[in-house]
Amino acid sequence: MTPEEFRRYGRQVVDRIADYLTGVEQYPVRAQVRPGDVRTRLPASPPERGEPYEHLLADLDTVLMPGITHWQHPSFFAYFPSNASGPSILGDLLSAGLGVQGMVWATSPAATELETLVVDWLAELLGLPERFRTDSAGGGVIQDSASSGALAAVVAALHRASGGKAGTEGLTRRYTMYVSSQTHSSLEKAGRIAGLGADNVRSVAVHPETLEMDPAHLRALIEEDVAAGATPALVCATIGTTSTTAVDPVRAIGEICREHGIWLHVDAAYAGVSAVCPEMRWINDGVAEYADSYATNPHKWLLTNFDCGVLWVADRRPLVDALSILPEFLRNSATESGEVIDYRDWQVPLGRRFRALKLWSVIRWYGAEGLREHIRTGIELAQRFAALVDADPGFELRPHHPFGLVCFRPLRTDALELMEHVNASGQLYLSHTKIGDDVWLRMAIGAPTTTAEHVDAAWEALRAAQSR
Repeated sequence: MTPEEFRRYGRQVVDRIADYLTGVEQYPVRAQVRPGDVRTRLPASPPERGEPYEHLLADLDTVLMPGITHWQHPSFFAYFPSNASGPSILGDLLSAGLGVQGMVWATSPAATELETLVVDWLAELLGLPERFRTDSAGGGVIQDSASSGALAAVVAALHRASGGKAGTEGLTRRYTMYVSSQTHSSLEKAGRIAGLGADNVRSVAVHPETLEMDPAHLRALIEEDVAAGATPALVCATIGTTSTTAVDPVRAIGEICREHGIWLHVDAAYAGVSAVCPEMRWINDGVAEYADSYATNPHKWLLTNFDCGVLWVADRRPLVDALSILPEFLRNSATESGEVIDYRDWQVPLGRRFRALKLWSVIRWYGAEGLREHIRTGIELAQRFAALVDADPGFELRPHHPFGLVCFRPLRTDALELMEHVNASGQLYLSHTKIGDDVWLRMAIGAPTTTAEHVDAAWEALRAAQSR
């Protein structure tokens, strides 16, 4: 592709993206295809000769678009938002165009130094403690997701708990970690990958109403495991669980972790970015004093397109020591000087994209005020929907909804049948969760184009489906 062809098709692609984002409401929210429909409409074998780019764009329109579920649709309420914004898309385009592989400082100094800047900016915007800044003993790193951040935290915790032996000798004794039934599944997966085994990922009881972790049961499990000869390595406290956005008592959990020398990881993948609003910083009570690591995803609710998750650590040494391997081909004077950060040592993969560009673009375009406005709008719309549910005797509302998620259920019809009916209509898209034996519907609000009109229309569609 010549530079001239790239310009011509590049303009067409940017125009298509702009047209798509402008007209996304014309599509049914959920893809209206059956398994195999997309693949069977495409050639079974690759082309022998190259094709004009127009052919690809034509297939995008006729074959792929019917199989797209539209996450940027203002009536997409099924999962936590996956915001895409103009500045972020352009930042990603710049990253792709530069083609930077930022594994160490020397392979592109600007990629590393911009990343250190934007993670410090974000820590400041969220009111996180100074010890999470990169000019302290800790620092932040952009991962692909909070799941990768969780794995990095588990590896670092095991390194610290074993005195470094986990990386050299393997797990020669029993180590345990602690989650609740509401903790994201990525934590159990991280435990499995790190070699603890699923049986050593201990499940802590939750409060029956709030679904927050029970510190008393956590303490009892830890004491039981220590008495049995195990070494507790990590506890995960969640700020905004996936199921219902429950908030674990970080301070009480942190006090227990400190007593026993256990790594406290705080998973705030969804809700953490809401602390850009000062009135939401109550969610981080105890983080400054007790958290060893903290993760949140700007790619959910902070106008930064996937993938972009940030992990901060209070002390970088266990993380770096656990993950650092320096082959000869990566040796360079900057690394040897000890004056630079090499982010390859802060993550599982060696290679890394220049993700900082899109987060930098978003923060500079919107500013703190614009980011706060986006979060506050999502919360206000969620409260609007909750009020509509609460006023209708045909529905039940779960009382805890401080963010953009509202959980509710119909009382006169089956919840799953109601959900499938509205989802199949293409008007909106919901998901569900289960609390005890009861199925609850999840209304997750946070797309930048969602307005009160979309929320009201969703409610009317739900009421109509209930009464059909």
